[in-house]
Amino acid sequence: MQFVVIARDGSDEKALERRMKAREAHLANVAKLKDQGKMLMGGAMLDDTGKMIGSVMVFDFPDRAQLDAWLKSDPYSTGGVWQSMEVNSFRVAVKN
Repeated sequence: MQFVVIARDGSDEKALERRMKAREAHLANVAKLKDQGKMLMGGAMLDDTGKMIGSVMVFDFPDRAQLDAWLKSDPYSTGGVWQSMEVNSFRVAVKN
């Protein structure tokens, strides 16, 4: 089942610092999912100045419980980067 996740970073003055501290581990974590075919796409949301303020990701997991378990364990979650999250069922219509 496919899901789109919109995860927003905190808006406090340390938010970008937390993101950068956890970024390398987060990218390694999503690379594993990509290799497994579970990460279909993802990237950083940017504000008007180009500063990273969140993430948008499309996943393919067998069920929501497995996605939730992965999200909970990701370094952006455990490192306090993502402060709010919206998860919706999704269907990719066009692929490159």
